[in-house]
Amino acid sequence: MTQTAPTHTPMMAQYLKIKREHPDILLFYRMGDFYELFHEDARRAAKLLDITLTARGQSAGQPIPMAGVPYHSAEAYLARLVKAGESVAICEQIGDPATSKGPVERQVVRIVTPGTLYDEALLEAHHDNLLLAIHAANGGWGMAWLELSSGRFAVLEATSDDDMLAEVHRLAPAELLVRDSLTLPGQLAERTGLRRLNDWQFDYDTSERLLCDQFKVKDLTGFGCAHLPHAITAAGALFDYVRDTQRTQLPHITSLGVEQRDDAIVIDAASRRNLEIDRNLAGGSDNTLAGIWDTTCTAMGARLLRRWLNRPLRDQSRVAARQNAVQLLLQDAQSEALRTLLSPIGDIERILARVALKSARPRDLARLRDALLQLPSLQNALDALPEGTALDDLIPHIAPYPELADTLYRALVENPPVVVRDGGVIAEGFDSELDELRGLHEHAGEYLVELERREKERTGLSSLKVGYNRVHGYYIELSRAQSGEAPADYIRRQTLKNAERFILPELKEFEDKALSAKSKALTREKWIYDQLIETLNEVLTALQSTAQALASLDVLACFAERAETLALARPALQETPGIRIEGGRHPVVERVSDHPFVPNDMGLDGDTRMLVITGPNMGGKSTFMRQNALIVLLAHTGSFVPADAALIGPIDRIFTRIGSSDDLAGGRSTFMVEMTETANILHNATHESLVLMDEIGRGTSTFDGLSLAWASAEHLTQVGAYTLFATHYFEMTALADQHEGVANVHLNAVEHGERIVFMHKVEPGAANQSYGLQVAQLAGVPRPVIERARLRLERLEGTPTSTPSPHDALEPSPQGGPASPSQGDMFETLSHPVLEALERLDPDTLSPRDALDAIYRLKSTL
Repeated sequence: MTQTAPTHTPMMAQYLKIKREHPDILLFYRMGDFYELFHEDARRAAKLLDITLTARGQSAGQPIPMAGVPYHSAEAYLARLVKAGESVAICEQIGDPATSKGPVERQVVRIVTPGTLYDEALLEAHHDNLLLAIHAANGGWGMAWLELSSGRFAVLEATSDDDMLAEVHRLAPAELLVRDSLTLPGQLAERTGLRRLNDWQFDYDTSERLLCDQFKVKDLTGFGCAHLPHAITAAGALFDYVRDTQRTQLPHITSLGVEQRDDAIVIDAASRRNLEIDRNLAGGSDNTLAGIWDTTCTAMGARLLRRWLNRPLRDQSRVAARQNAVQLLLQDAQSEALRTLLSPIGDIERILARVALKSARPRDLARLRDALLQLPSLQNALDALPEGTALDDLIPHIAPYPELADTLYRALVENPPVVVRDGGVIAEGFDSELDELRGLHEHAGEYLVELERREKERTGLSSLKVGYNRVHGYYIELSRAQSGEAPADYIRRQTLKNAERFILPELKEFEDKALSAKSKALTREKWIYDQLIETLNEVLTALQSTAQALASLDVLACFAERAETLALARPALQETPGIRIEGGRHPVVERVSDHPFVPNDMGLDGDTRMLVITGPNMGGKSTFMRQNALIVLLAHTGSFVPADAALIGPIDRIFTRIGSSDDLAGGRSTFMVEMTETANILHNATHESLVLMDEIGRGTSTFDGLSLAWASAEHLTQVGAYTLFATHYFEMTALADQHEGVANVHLNAVEHGERIVFMHKVEPGAANQSYGLQVAQLAGVPRPVIERARLRLERLEGTPTSTPSPHDALEPSPQGGPASPSQGDMFETLSHPVLEALERLDPDTLSPRDALDAIYRLKSTL
C-alpha cells in the first residue's frame, strides 16, 4: 500500500516550523482573537484547562486536534498552566495582515515559565517567585537566584550537599536550572519545576562576560563575587536563560548581591519544615510563624518579612539596629502613623519590573502615581523623628519625586482601564493634539450641526443640509432647484436625481481628520503612554531603592505593631554564650489556642548545656522546645519576642528533630528519616548550635532505641551544643548524674479520677509517670482496650524488671546471649545490684578486712 505523505496548509507549515523550535513546551499560536494549540499541545491543554478539544483540517487523512483560549483572558489560563508546572511559548502576529502574502508573519515573543513570571495575575503577592540555577564543580556548589518580578539577583556558594539542600529549601524556587549531566542528591532530582540545560550553557568565561555586559563593568570585583567561580557560572547560565525566555532587555537587573552562609543562622531543610516558619507541615500557610507575624501594609513588605524570618542574622550589630528601629517606632504610636501612610502604597517593586520590561499596564502606573503622591507625607513623618535614629539609612531613599508624581497625576485618568489598547487612559488636558483628535471623534455630530447652521445663514439656501455616507464621506446637499445658487467655494462631489452634493475645503479638512480621528487618537495615546514608560525608566534605579526602603520600613513598623499587640519583649543579644528565656510563649500556639497559654522559663548556659525533658504525651514537650527555637529565631530577625525577657548569646545553627514522617517514595522508613536527620545534627552541630531532639530512638526496639538516644545525647554533651532533649526513656535522666552540663526538667500532669489534666508547666527534675493509658483514653481508644491494657500494666509492674541501665544496654548479657526483651514502666525508678548490696551493708559491723573485701566485690559487680 502506498502511504500518503501529510500535507499542510501554509499556516500549518508555519506553525510546525515554530513548534519545532520549542518541542517540549506548549505553543500559544495567535490567530485573530484566540491563542490556538494543535496536535499533542491541544490534547494536553484541553485536559489541563478543561477546554473543548476540536479539530482543524487534516494531516495524513486524520483530523488535526485543536484547542484555543481567548487572547484577552489568556492570563487566567496561563496561571493554571504554570501552576501545573507547564511552560508556554507565546507566538504573536508581528506582520501586517493587509500587506502579507500568505500567512501573517509570526514570532515567539516570550516564553512563560514557572520561574520567570512578572504578570500580576500569575504571582502570589506575599511570596517570592524565584528562578534558581545550581552549578557543581570540584566538590562545591554554586547557586544563583533571580526574582524577575523585582530584579533581585543574588549568588551564594555552598561546600556540601546538605548546605546546598538547606539553601534550596529556604529559597523554595518555582523553577530550578541545572546542567544536563549533573547528578542531583536526594529528592531534588524529582522536584517540580526542574529544567535541564545544555552543559555548554554552564561555562564560566561566557557567564562572566554576560554578567559584565549586563552591568556594564569590566569585571565583577565590585559586586564582591569575583572569588566565587561556581556561583558566577550559575548566575551566567540563569541570566542567559532569562534573556532567551523574555526576548527583551532586562534593565531592572542592575546588581548582583552576594550572600555568605556564615552571615545567617543556618537552618536545614528538616528543621525549617518542623519549625513551620512560613509553610505548615501540610504545605499550607495557616498557623505558621509568618501567618501570625505578617501584619504588613504592602505586598513587598510581606515578601521581605518572609525573607527575614527565613534568614535570621548572626551579626548582632545589624540585628540591634533593627531592634532600635522597632523601639523608636513604639514611642508615641509612631508605627501606627507610618502604617496609615504605607497602607495606600501598592506593590511598586513588581510594578517597576513591569515598567522595565515594557509590560506595565495603566493601573500599574496609577498605583505608582498614588504611591509617589504619598511619599511627601511619609517623608514629613520620618523627618519628625529624632535625628540619629535607626531609620537614618532608610530616610534618604524615601524622598519624593515631585516632577514625576505631577506628570503621572496630570497624565492618567483617576481610574484607568485595564489595558491601553482601547484608549481612555490619558487624562483630558495633558496633550492638546490628543484632545483635538478625541474632540473630532466624539463631537463630529455637533460640528456638522454647527456647520449646517452657519452655511444656511451664510448662503440663505433653505434646502441646505450636511450629511455623511460611508462611500462618499461628508457632504453639503442642495436641492436641484437651489443647486445653481451654490457659492463659488462649493466643489461639486456627486449628482443625484433631485439633488446635488458638494464639499467645502473646511469640510474636506474636517473629514480627513474625523474619519481617522479614533485610530489616530489611540495611536497618539499609545505613544504618550510609551513616553511615560520611558520617563519612568530614566529613574528606575532610584525608584527601586525607594521600593526597597519602603518594604524595610513596612516590616519594621509591622514588628512594632506585633510588639504592642502581642505584648512582646525586646531580647538582649550578648557575646557571652547562653540562652535564658523568662516566661517564654509559643508565638503560634498562643494565638490559635482556645485556652490560656502557660508561659515557661528556659535556661542554657556554661553550666547547663542540655535539658533532658520528660513528661506525658500531649504534656507540651514539643511545644516547649519549638517555642524556644522560634524565640531565638525571632530575636535574630530584629523582632521582639513572646517572652517576659530573653538573653541570647551567639547562635550559628538551629536544628530540630521533631515528629515522625516517612519518605516511602525515596525508600526511607520513618525510622530511617529520623536517623538521617539525627546524623545531620550530630555531624554539624557546634558549641553555638541550638539543638531540639524529640523522642530519638522510638522507631526501633527498646534496647536499640535507648542506646542510640543515649549515645546521641552523650555526643551532643561533648560537642557542647545547647540541647533540648525530650524523651520517654526514663533511663535518659541518668545523664544528669553522669555528665556535667545536663539537667532534668519535666512537664507535669495531674490525675483527677480516671481523667488527666495537663499542667503544661516546666518544672525541675524528671517525670515519675507516663500517663500513657490516660492519653489513649483521651484519644478515644475503646474502653475494653483501655481496661485490658490497665490489667496488663499492673501485671508488668508487679514483675521484676530486667530492663538494663543505659550502660548495660550497650553490652551483651553476661551469658553471652541476647538481652531479655522485657521492660517495665519507662518511668519506673530502676534498681542496681551495687545499690542493693550497699543497702544491705551495715558499716558499723564490718572489720577493716571485711570492708575491703566488700569494696572488691562491689567493684567486680560493676
